Amino acid sequence: MASKNKRRYWLMKSEPTCFSFEDLKQSSEHVTCWDGVRNYQARNLLRDEIKKGDGVLFYHSNIKIPSIVGLAEVIREGYPDYTAWDPKSEHYDPKSSVENPIWFMVDIQYVADLDPPVTRDDLKSHPVLEKMGVMRKGNRLSVMPVAENEWQVILNLNGMADPFKK
Repeated sequence: MASKNKRRYWLMKSEPTCFSFEDLKQSSEHVTCWDGVRNYQARNLLRDEIKKGDGVLFYHSNIKIPSIVGLAEVIREGYPDYTAWDPKSEHYDPKSSVENPIWFMVDIQYVADLDPPVTRDDLKSHPVLEKMGVMRKGNRLSVMPVAENEWQVILNLNGMADPFKK
């Protein structure tokens, strides 16, 4: 459960050619770190706002039919993104160091597939979802907050019970 406060919800965007929901499902213990974020606003969310137990909508972007394809849970809160320190990493940032980390990441774990996926058109056509952050023109953030009512509507569209309410 989210520490101290009420559980929060997030949308995390990834191009499936870079890292897909299927990759998460096939990873060890269905867990991965959400690394490589190089936007200060998203970094601040990863570092300061996203907490263990929070829910995640996993969104595939830059594909023919962009969609929310699954659910995950945050299992480790923000910690320094060590890929920024590796010159061989595509996420390397020479300004970041162990002593002065600039970038942060969280760990997420697979929870469930959304079947069928909730498409961008589904979001656009629903009065509660049409104003989600992912729908804003020019929004390129890979991590963004999701309101609890938006989370519930997305689950309802799939006839799915909230896996976090036991």
